Amino acid sequence: MATLTVSGAAVIKAGTSVSASVPSASWDTWIEEAEGFLSSLLKFDVVAGWATISGSASAPMLSDYCARDAAIQGISYDMSGYTTILEAEDMINVHLYKMNETVQKLKNASRQDFMEV
Repeated sequence: MATLTVSGAAVIKAGTSVSASVPSASWDTWIEEAEGFLSSLLKFDVVAGWATISGSASAPMLSDYCARDAAIQGISYDMSGYTTILEAEDMINVHLYKMNETVQKLKNASRQDFMEV
């Protein structure tokens, strides 16, 4: 079960043209995959430790990352609802840009910074 964000946030980031044919369970699966990536990157189980970090300044950034990752998967699942493939690709690129910025911030932060210790 997804912990860091909700599927609704991912659907919103995918935009109003995201396909209704995306299976609803897929959103949580994609969020869980993003949570796994963040846990690997941080060498810290962000899901198990969510109660500890949910009040920190880092929590919204982690939630945003997971929602954006799932949104990319949703957009890629079926691009037919978007005006053009370029529109869908532009949305994906915007999400990738923001996610890359997040990864760089997390790579450069110490665990103490992340945990606000």
